Amino acid sequence: MKIIISLFFLCTLVFSKVYYSKVEPYELREISSNVSGTVLFIDEDNIGKKLTNHPYLIIDAELDQKELVLIQEKLLYLEEMIKVNEDILENLEESLGKKRENYKRIESLKIKSIVEKDREFHELITSENLFLNTQKEIDNLKVQVTDLKLRRAQLEKSIKDKHLIAKDFVLYSLDVKVGQVVNMATLLAKIADTSSAKLTLFLDEEDVADAKTKAVYIDGLKTEYKISRLLKIADSKNISKYMAQIIIDAPKIFSKLVKVELRDE
Repeated sequence: MKIIISLFFLCTLVFSKVYYSKVEPYELREISSNVSGTVLFIDEDNIGKKLTNHPYLIIDAELDQKELVLIQEKLLYLEEMIKVNEDILENLEESLGKKRENYKRIESLKIKSIVEKDREFHELITSENLFLNTQKEIDNLKVQVTDLKLRRAQLEKSIKDKHLIAKDFVLYSLDVKVGQVVNMATLLAKIADTSSAKLTLFLDEEDVADAKTKAVYIDGLKTEYKISRLLKIADSKNISKYMAQIIIDAPKIFSKLVKVELRDE
């Protein structure tokens, strides 16, 4: 009986492939700056802890906030100017209608001299030009409003990007110091998604074809996990190896090395 069990165990080993992998967070993000400015605050006490709604890093946004206030004021002025000009335009349109009627009325009258008709025509043209100029002024003001609204959106995004928040992520590292001036693309921090974990394997070519059908054993114990991701393009560093990943439940401690076996069901 012992011989049979031993033979069975040996056969199982023959049809399984053993790999080793480190238990890593599901995702590790490098956070680079989208803005320029001076670092005012970093939350070093929270390194290694899960983050909340509070910023873990703040970049100076004082000038952005001042400009945002001024833009809000300018928008109010411009919108009031547009309203006034639209009222003027409405009055001009009414006056212009009457001048057109007057000109049409005297245009064919023989009792009116050419001088009188020319004077009425010039007054009509002047009124039409005033109407068009007022309309042009309104359009220019609306363009300014559009430009200011775009600038307001840019400032709001800049202010938001200067207050870094990553709720439920773990703060892995901070790569800047208070007082440091950062520019676009400066690495600020690293954060980790520890809601689950992943095991990365580099499979031999012969294991790739049926890898997703194999049973996954971790440290000798059968699991319900399967290969989650499989690249059928050889890895650039591990030559002739093919990267596969297994998404697993989050452990209490990450970065532990585990033995992974892929066996036939």
